[in-house]
Amino acid sequence: MCQSSCSNETHTGQRDLDDRTTTTLTSLVKLLKGRPHLSQSAVEFLLGQLHLSCDSSRVLMCHALAAIATHLPVLGDGMLGDLVDLYRVASHSSTDKQQELLVSLATVIFVASQSSLSAEVKTVIKQQLENVANGWTVYRIARQASRMGCHEFSSELYQSMRTRVASEHFYFWLNSLKEFSQAEQCLSHVEDGDYSGAMTAIAEALRSYQKGIASLTAASTPLSPLSFQCEFIKLRIDTLQALSQLICTCNSLKTSPPPAIATTIALASGNDLQRCGRIAMQMKVCMDEFRSLAARYADLHQSSFDADYATLRNVELQQQSCLLVSHVIEALILDPQAASFQEYGTLGSVQTESEYERRMMSVFSRVLEEVEGLTKKHPPVSHLHTGCLCDAVIALLKVPLSFQRYFFQKLQSTSIKLALSPSPRTPSEPIPVQSSQQLTLKVEGVVQHGSTPGLFRKIQSVSLNVTSVLQSKTGTDLKIPLDSKTNEIEQRVEPHNDYFSTQFLLNFSVLGTHTVTVEASVVDESGIEWKTGPRTTVSVKSLEDPYSQQLRHQLQQNAAQPAPQRSAYARF
Repeated sequence: MCQSSCSNETHTGQRDLDDRTTTTLTSLVKLLKGRPHLSQSAVEFLLGQLHLSCDSSRVLMCHALAAIATHLPVLGDGMLGDLVDLYRVASHSSTDKQQELLVSLATVIFVASQSSLSAEVKTVIKQQLENVANGWTVYRIARQASRMGCHEFSSELYQSMRTRVASEHFYFWLNSLKEFSQAEQCLSHVEDGDYSGAMTAIAEALRSYQKGIASLTAASTPLSPLSFQCEFIKLRIDTLQALSQLICTCNSLKTSPPPAIATTIALASGNDLQRCGRIAMQMKVCMDEFRSLAARYADLHQSSFDADYATLRNVELQQQSCLLVSHVIEALILDPQAASFQEYGTLGSVQTESEYERRMMSVFSRVLEEVEGLTKKHPPVSHLHTGCLCDAVIALLKVPLSFQRYFFQKLQSTSIKLALSPSPRTPSEPIPVQSSQQLTLKVEGVVQHGSTPGLFRKIQSVSLNVTSVLQSKTGTDLKIPLDSKTNEIEQRVEPHNDYFSTQFLLNFSVLGTHTVTVEASVVDESGIEWKTGPRTTVSVKSLEDPYSQQLRHQLQQNAAQPAPQRSAYARF
């Protein structure tokens, strides 16, 4: 009994020590954000303490090291050797703390390696994983490798885990991750100035991505539809296709240059784009495609209410890269005079939160500097302009894509369930309503949360948008076309104890069948609206009221009666 009491006191003391260590290291990370010049000495001190601390403290120190090095590149190659040596002796058992230490140390090594792991480092990590790591630990390390851009290593780990899972869905999930990692690994071999090699690498990456999206679709279930993952990968595929098409368009300047009289034609027609020949219209198509991709990335961002901040920032960077390419096309080829670089002038002063963001922002700044210098010196269009465009594409491809946490893990879960009344007796039957009356549509809803509600953002109110569209007409009014909106109302309601209710008055004066759509979106505490859904539809059939029907019949009967014939005696 005394031994049990001592054991409890030991556990309590260790827990208190871990809490104090966590508080201290969290404060240190926040301090170094404001005092970045102290980061180098702080990192060296923590590395020295790693060899002397117990496993639980080592895990906390590794978390702090990763957080510091993520914001500032202070973990150099010289420190990598110490980390690898520590990894060799890090674990000799399969306890939870030892498994956590393997993941934490691997994360710090990935950050220090900056997306390029040497053969020695990979061998050391694999040996430890084979000796003492369980399957969950291997998966977590592979996940961190994907996040840090070490795609070759993550692909090998996913490959080794595929046959070690008990579910078919897990197999397809791991297979899709392996294909995505292989696709990104293909892009890592792109070299500056090798435009043909870039197109070959994109083609190989697209093949792996197509295999991966098929496996990802097979891995989805009704309870886990993987909507964000599927849309993110589809956008990545479309972005790579657009980049490949842009390189092809640039190469067409060599095969089909503007005619000698292009300048004369441009002056005569008043269309300045004619001076560039057929490449101008092709470039406009490319520019519109990248703007469309940027809009789709914005939609994905707006629908990801439960995503963590790093994931949302990653989506923003993809959107900004598409906007950058469209801006470069406009500045170099389509409209150099109207192109402005002032809105991009603050890129260099933006506070970056990760190595991936730091590298992307560096590419953005470098590309804009080259484009601005070229537009001032040379009029379009020449091989210098198309070469600058292709160089921008390669610079973007060479930054390893980061798969952030929300792609693998959902820490916050929020969903809304809607109920409409009146509701039809059967799903295919429309709700009848007389055209002279208004329909009162009551919308009730419940907000459902996961285990950690409001971890990243909280719901302030729910925005309900109700629209009705005319699907078919039974009357003779030809002025109102089909598929035209007959109602459009929006209301915001604040949930109380995760419940909300409101009513809408809808007018269906046009006879026929209408489709009523109720779409919910949430507004967070910052006033930002998120398109979370759901979207519910119901059919309404507008019927003629009895009085109008009787009046119409009388008019039809009067019109159908023959007019009296006039005779010579009609006047008397």
